[in-house]
Amino acid sequence: MKLVTVLMLTALPLYCYAGIGCDLLDDMISTTIDPDVDVTEYINNLKDFLPGEETEKAYTFMKECFLHQSEETLEKVQELEGIVVNSFWCAQY
Repeated sequence: MKLVTVLMLTALPLYCYAGIGCDLLDDMISTTIDPDVDVTEYINNLKDFLPGEETEKAYTFMKECFLHQSEETLEKVQELEGIVVNSFWCAQY
């Protein structure tokens, strides 16, 4: 779970650096972290960005991992997301 989180948040500055949809990525991360969003709703929101069934399974697995985390862990992930988004690399965009 921690590896998935680190890899996802590591990719964030690259998306921002490329200038392609920091807002879309931020919304996706927010819905991933949000415990009130169930897996079905999450996948339906991301349908346009999922190229195939394997990717959908991976996103389903990732969302289920976040649903099994404590509130404290989710708060720490949100804090980490904020640090990355407000970093030097994303601040340029």
